[in-house]
Amino acid sequence: MTDAGARPADAGRRPALDVSTAKARFRPGRILIALIILFVLVQIVMFLVTNKRFGWPIVGEYLFNPAVMAGLGMSLFLTVIGMVIGSVLGTLLAAGQLSDFGPVRWVCQLYVGIFRGIPPLVQLIFWYNLAYLVPRIIVGVPFGPELFSWNANDVISPLTAAIVGLSLHEAAYMSEIVRAGVLSVDPGQRDAASAMGFSRMQTFWKVILPQSMRVIIPPTGSQFISLLKGTSLVSVIAMGDLLHAVQVIYNNTYQVVPLLMVAVIWYLVVVTILTFGQRQLEKYFGRGYDRAGGKKRAAKRVMVAEGAGA
Repeated sequence: MTDAGARPADAGRRPALDVSTAKARFRPGRILIALIILFVLVQIVMFLVTNKRFGWPIVGEYLFNPAVMAGLGMSLFLTVIGMVIGSVLGTLLAAGQLSDFGPVRWVCQLYVGIFRGIPPLVQLIFWYNLAYLVPRIIVGVPFGPELFSWNANDVISPLTAAIVGLSLHEAAYMSEIVRAGVLSVDPGQRDAASAMGFSRMQTFWKVILPQSMRVIIPPTGSQFISLLKGTSLVSVIAMGDLLHAVQVIYNNTYQVVPLLMVAVIWYLVVVTILTFGQRQLEKYFGRGYDRAGGKKRAAKRVMVAEGAGA
């Protein structure tokens, strides 16, 4: 028998909504913004296409010029070598800043403060003119005999100055990126590694640093792209990068804007490729941390809990 006063189990519940029948809200603000963006884009395209001063035929003529391609290769080389040296040195500086040993920590912090505070162009010019301060580079025993010596002008070439300047500048920024990534790791990981008998160095290199890559990768990718664009500064010290290559050409042809557009196109192409690679690395090192994955795991836990309570 059923109690006359009892209410059905579904009584009082709101009927389930069918999402497939839901209608999208009319958003006039979004439509207006989309129209404004479309209008601006059309104006930009029309300006680029109709303005003959851009000299698009000249751009096409010099886009794959051997001198331009050589300059592009030098820009990529400086970017890679600067990033590799800067990342290695920056990681060591980050470890030093997190050290419990005061003198090491203070020296690393002083380095970061100095090289972050000096503009990269100033650093490049300084290293290029190092021979003014040190005419000869001498290696020997302190207060003892001289072992080796070189003329500073022979050692400090534009290439050497570019590599040293870009690498040391990059190391200061990479140090802060790595340090932030290390600090993002749960302190319990250090305790667990210590309980397993790991030394401080083993804990840093084998436990902390791999887990911090999820935080390190995004700003490192942005820093890599920034370094690529920063290589254009080496043209000031007569280094044959992409910008210097187009400068040499337009100094002879007087086609300044078309040759600058050649450099712009190549910078955009390389940056687009690097951005795509950065996204892929973020996905790889972010596995298990993305929001979608978190929702799936949460839903799975709820299903398990409901099954246990049934």
